[in-house]
Amino acid sequence: MSELNNYLDIAPEVAAALAAGKPVVALESTIISHGMPYPQNVETALEVERVIRENGATPATIAVIGGRCKAGLSAEEIEYLGSRGMEITKASRRDLPVIIARGGDGATTVTTTMMIAQMAGIKVFATGGIGGVHRGAETTMDISADLEELAQTPVMVICAGAKSILDIGLTLEYLETKGVPVIGYGTDELPAFYTRSSGFGVDARADSPEELAAIFKAQRALGCKGGMLVGNPIPEEYSMPADVINAAIDQAVREAAEQGVHGKLVTPFLLARVKELTGGDSLDSNIQLVYNNARLAAKTAAAIG
Repeated sequence: MSELNNYLDIAPEVAAALAAGKPVVALESTIISHGMPYPQNVETALEVERVIRENGATPATIAVIGGRCKAGLSAEEIEYLGSRGMEITKASRRDLPVIIARGGDGATTVTTTMMIAQMAGIKVFATGGIGGVHRGAETTMDISADLEELAQTPVMVICAGAKSILDIGLTLEYLETKGVPVIGYGTDELPAFYTRSSGFGVDARADSPEELAAIFKAQRALGCKGGMLVGNPIPEEYSMPADVINAAIDQAVREAAEQGVHGKLVTPFLLARVKELTGGDSLDSNIQLVYNNARLAAKTAAAIG
């Protein structure tokens, strides 16, 4: 990671917080460029930063701009990513060398946000939902790089569980194989993004930010490789009925297969189609769960110290 630091810019506010030992929370940028329409994406990104500040931490939205890894973005940089949207490359681990060498722009996924957070010394990362094992992966081998990153990069990822467009059971099996602790916040089941329950159990339950911090500190003290996944259920009032969201997902998955959508285009296609099929309800739920994760991440980062 030391050589990558030659390509890293840490925003002054973030650098000052890290130097003073104050809590910092990393945020991804794919949700800005690929996850929501403009201008709602920019408004949401700025509001997430406000929520983190309100809960006692410094936000560090992460991206690659002009070939530089950025830990902390200005409002103008967030506007730039949001207004360009899908024109910005969705950057996972394999994409970084090309983007950096060519001086390009990249919206960071869970994977690359974890990488750059670690480079900057940020321990906690809040996102919507992680990638995972896609439905039908037994024939397509479509497995998100997020899972491999969780297996090797020591960052706590707080999310609303695995996106419900995935095979959640197989995703948990993969994480178990890689030795990644999966903790439910106030729940014994991994949340399913739009809904509070997936029917699949977690490794352990934690009921306070302080308990999450203690588990993370123990993991680090033991020298365990990799990160930690925290599943934080979407607030009850924004949770969608499982039958409604699952019917929309099933239809979107069928359409993706029929249209030959594959690779990094699958998730944006499915999220956009599910939004259409639910009349926008899924986007509203998505925004609220991100705010909820940001609040918990800020409090947990403060507890870690």
